[in-house]
Amino acid sequence: MTVRKTLWELALAVMVTLAMLLAGCSGRGDQSATMNDDRLLVAASIAPLYDFSRQVGGERVRVELLVPPGSSPHTYELTPAQLQVLSKARVLVLNGVGLEFWADEAISAANNPDLIVVYTSQGLEIEEGDPDHGGGNPHVWLDPINAMHQVQSIRDALVQADPEGTAVYQANAEAYLAELEALDQEIRDKVATFSSRKFIAFHPAWIYFARRYGLEQAAVIETTPGREPSPAEVAEIVNTARAIGARAIFAEPQLSSKAAEVIAAESGAEVLFLNPLGDPPDFSYLDMMRYNLEQMAKALQ
Repeated sequence: MTVRKTLWELALAVMVTLAMLLAGCSGRGDQSATMNDDRLLVAASIAPLYDFSRQVGGERVRVELLVPPGSSPHTYELTPAQLQVLSKARVLVLNGVGLEFWADEAISAANNPDLIVVYTSQGLEIEEGDPDHGGGNPHVWLDPINAMHQVQSIRDALVQADPEGTAVYQANAEAYLAELEALDQEIRDKVATFSSRKFIAFHPAWIYFARRYGLEQAAVIETTPGREPSPAEVAEIVNTARAIGARAIFAEPQLSSKAAEVIAAESGAEVLFLNPLGDPPDFSYLDMMRYNLEQMAKALQ
């Protein structure tokens, strides 16, 4: 295990070095733009954290997204260019709970002593999950109250990195926290109109949302991302769908919907999509959560 880790760290270090060399050979226009950008460089692992960082940082920060929408953070591996970003960033915003499986090795390979790393899930109550994710379920951001905690963690990290911007970061955070509080109330009002409380999800991303708003994740198609259910598991989920009268089976755009389509066809339901990560290019956590709420309403109202 130690040998494998050492080899992986060495590979990452080589990738960072190559990326820097390639950057040095790139066009002068790109170099000039980077050199003239004196904003605080922030790297965020997933799109929700990217949006939180932009909302809090405003014009004082330049935020780089590491795991692009359309990719699964459970399997995505950083590119050499992204490792180069880590070597220059002042703040790295992570979710934690094992979601960023690459974090320790990438941080070590970046060799950036000035990098402030913030694990935004720290301090939250973590649900049990896949052992591959640090023994817990990492999808904390899908609960807006948890998201408020993450925004506060990002605010504190930006203040630490850039004390001169404290007033800006605090004001921006307060304004965005108010929007998240309003979103929470909007979701509560909508869920109160649901006639059904049980749903079938593609993978265990929605447990925090369900816990917060009194819903029940009755079944999950993929207990581990990328591992398709066996025929016996499919049959069991079909039985569950029939028992709860499911009108929809939820899939996700980042993952294959084949199993969801089979289960929907067998149970007389339709396939709807919940999106835990949002869509490019102008990602909005608030818009993403409102979209997901409307999708749930189609199945449960």
